[in-house]
Amino acid sequence: MARRALYLAAYDVSQPGRLAVARALVGGYATGGQKSVHEIFPTPLEKREFIHAMSLLLDEHKDRVLLLQLAPHERSLTQGRARPPADPSCFYFA
Repeated sequence: MARRALYLAAYDVSQPGRLAVARALVGGYATGGQKSVHEIFPTPLEKREFIHAMSLLLDEHKDRVLLLQLAPHERSLTQGRARPPADPSCFYFA
């Protein structure tokens, strides 16, 4: 089974139509997050698919995306009602 790694996926999309598509795309991988920053646990293949799909969607002159891998053994700090990210035993993709 492919190992999953924890990433933060953040995006800034200038056009409302592309923004909605980007939100749906990231939401398909997200396990948590808010507004335009989400926690995702992709496999290496899912990460490549995500990057490819975002590269086809975004306007390189107007839009931005950041995919930041978080240190796997560091403790996550949360504020308020946030729950620390967790890699569940299974994922359900709609």
